[in-house]
Amino acid sequence: QVQLVESGGGLVQAGGSLRLSCVASGTIFGNNIMGWYRQAPGKERELVATISVKGTIHYGDSVKGRFSISRDNLRNTVALQMNSLTPEDTAVYFCNFHWLTVDYWGQGTQVTVAS
Repeated sequence: QVQLVESGGGLVQAGGSLRLSCVASGTIFGNNIMGWYRQAPGKERELVATISVKGTIHYGDSVKGRFSISRDNLRNTVALQMNSLTPEDTAVYFCNFHWLTVDYWGQGTQVTVAS
């Protein structure tokens, strides 16, 4: 089993920055992909960014150029640097660990961007 714990969420003014972090513990499998997804009230959960063990990265269109994902394979952590935040970024951000057909999710951390 994999447990994921997110941190770093909070309240920030528009134009500001936040850095989210997620730590994975338990049985860590190779060839995994870790990433971040977000869900705003009344909306579907959407991709923010993912990164593989080898460093292959995918970003959602809405965050390209503003967010940056990174991971530390030795510490089993993934981070999301969020810059130039807007109220549209307000959502619960979930850490994800994907391996083969299995997905593990953190409990989520709230990010609120004030106008």
